[in-house]
Amino acid sequence: MGKEGKPRGRMSAYAFFVQTCREEHKKKHPNENVVFAEFSKKCAERWKTMSDKEKQRFHQLAEKDKKRYDGEMANYKPPKGEKGGKKRKRTKDPNAPKRALSAFFWFCNDERPRVKEHMNDATVGEVAKELGRRWNDCTEDVKSKYEALAAKDKARYEKEVKAYKAKKGKPSAPAKSKKEESEDEDEEEEEEEEDADDDDDDDD
Repeated sequence: MGKEGKPRGRMSAYAFFVQTCREEHKKKHPNENVVFAEFSKKCAERWKTMSDKEKQRFHQLAEKDKKRYDGEMANYKPPKGEKGGKKRKRTKDPNAPKRALSAFFWFCNDERPRVKEHMNDATVGEVAKELGRRWNDCTEDVKSKYEALAAKDKARYEKEVKAYKAKKGKPSAPAKSKKEESEDEDEEEEEEEEDADDDDDDDD
């Protein structure tokens, strides 16, 4: 089961293959620090050269996991306040400024096409996990590049928000507590992730 009791997403045949490769590599080199970008590339190249017979066991694992997922989803009831397993989105003003992207999201925009190229039959969730692993494996120099983009975008967003509020001419709302601001950011990030997922679905 995943977050809040929701069934864990199903894994593709390729995801099972990568998982097996990682476990084998870890046994052979327990103290080695794996560079996930390079490791993923090697896995993709190896997967392309494998015969259908060699891939068969991974497809069988994927089929078994699909049945597990379908069975769990059939008995899964979303918590109150959710519809179809997803949180209801707040109504957004189409004229509101586009929210600033975090450094990680700027990284994802650059890296997602490469991940999808190497993991061509992976699910949206598997692509997201791989992006997270690659981000964690980035050097500080690489991260600083995206943090600079995020800082620039944040300044743009704050400037547009001021102009937007002034245009609406509404009195300033009472200052929010840190908890409320954090909750708003969490909701916005979830919406952004869902939008990113929708983009991935459109690409497939």
